[in-house]
Amino acid sequence: MKKVNIKNFKQTLSKFTTGITIVCVEKNNKIFGKTVNSFNSLSLKPPLVLFSLGNYSSSIKTFIDCKYLTINILSKNQKNISDHFSKKNPPTEKINFIKGHYNTSFIRDSIGYLECKLTEKIKKGDHIIFICKVINVGYNNKLKPLSYFNSKYLL
Repeated sequence: MKKVNIKNFKQTLSKFTTGITIVCVEKNNKIFGKTVNSFNSLSLKPPLVLFSLGNYSSSIKTFIDCKYLTINILSKNQKNISDHFSKKNPPTEKINFIKGHYNTSFIRDSIGYLECKLTEKIKKGDHIIFICKVINVGYNNKLKPLSYFNSKYLL
């Protein structure tokens, strides 16, 4: 066993394989997106999911203030989109979006889509946990997921 410090904590957590999502919100007719792998289901009844963003994250205020958002579960061929949205304030003009029902946008060709209403925000440590009620879903059975393990994409 090793002592808990930031390096050892991050190294240990990197051994947990995760999927990759992009969370998108709209404000003033502009789309904002963030790459997120801290995503999981919370409840079936009602259908709830959660994700977290760092307090230091660019455009965090936009995410805190939103009412509706989308969570796009990325496919294996969307590594470039994951990299794009992991940057600070990435432009979205060249991303191929599909409009949702609640002034939301989905990333075309994702393996799964969730349209959500933000219901709760909880500040813990250096992150904010966003709890969302899922309103609409969609998926594509023909695509393979984009996964992350040991600080690298599994392709």
